[in-house]
Amino acid sequence: MTAFLPGPAEAAVFALAVFLLNATPGVDFLLTVSRTLQSGARAGVAAALGVNAGCVVHALAAAFGLATALALVPAAFTLIQWVGAAYLIWLGLGMLRQARRGGAGVLPDVVPAPSRSFAADFRVGLLTNVLNPKVAFFFLAFLPQFVPATSPDKTLSFLLLGAWFVLQGLVFLLLLVALAERLSRLGASGRVRQVLNGLGGVLFIALALRLLREEPVVA
Repeated sequence: MTAFLPGPAEAAVFALAVFLLNATPGVDFLLTVSRTLQSGARAGVAAALGVNAGCVVHALAAAFGLATALALVPAAFTLIQWVGAAYLIWLGLGMLRQARRGGAGVLPDVVPAPSRSFAADFRVGLLTNVLNPKVAFFFLAFLPQFVPATSPDKTLSFLLLGAWFVLQGLVFLLLLVALAERLSRLGASGRVRQVLNGLGGVLFIALALRLLREEPVVA
């Protein structure tokens, strides 16, 4: 199995990047916190499960879509490199701007309805994630960097990294639900948000530059 996954150093970078992505307040983060604060842990867990189900959809679509594109048009890898790097740089710069402004902000009322069924909250999380094109593009830009060049099956490596991404994200969101349930407002200070945004911005820009140096992973 190790042949399909990156080595220890690369795996550590991957885990850190996924953590910073999850810890930086975004749509999924705010939705999970909002539903927990409005309707309790049950609603937060349902939204978190829906969000991660959406990530599964994106991972599967990206894995098979990317594999097909690379098989049919090898030059597609170069296109993905440049477009993906541009997106990561844009994302990183946005995070650095947030850090410079102090990272403060009030949680928006993402889902105003205070009472929903478990299935309804799951559906909200799923659709919020699936209908966000930035999530799909992030999978295409991010995961290929960590597919080992020597992997005997690039698609399987992509799927394993996608599963890692989803599971780590789910653990983070469930811990976030537990924290939000105990607090009347998010426990992270503006300074913590500022640091996370700053680290995330630097990391994503570095990943973009690294992506431009990568060789195609096609067999």
